[in-house]
Amino acid sequence: MKGPRRGYWCECWTQNLADQQEPALLASFDAYTAPQADRWVAVTLRTISSALDADASDAAWEWLYDGRIKTRRALLRGEPCTVSVTHEGIRITWTIRPVIFLPLSHRQGAELPNCAHDFKPRKPD
Repeated sequence: MKGPRRGYWCECWTQNLADQQEPALLASFDAYTAPQADRWVAVTLRTISSALDADASDAAWEWLYDGRIKTRRALLRGEPCTVSVTHEGIRITWTIRPVIFLPLSHRQGAELPNCAHDFKPRKPD
């Protein structure tokens, strides 16, 4: 990638509504086209739909049949989108936001700055 490139940043969040927990990031994905972004959500929903309770499964298939078209159109207009289903008190939310991906410098053969060696990974809590 030589210069900035338009795309979509996709995330999947889960939240236990009964415990009023903060949402937790489950997965993320970088897509370079609107079809690629909504396909990520569609594939996931199709994969888990048989394990969802009846209401959540209905919501998933409703989005797959009707909502997906609206989502794709919104993405093509540069608007962020959200898709959510709630299964047994767990809300699963997919977000898709238009972004500009910046190219990263190639590090092979390059000397890192001294401060890079000062970094110490944080121990898990």
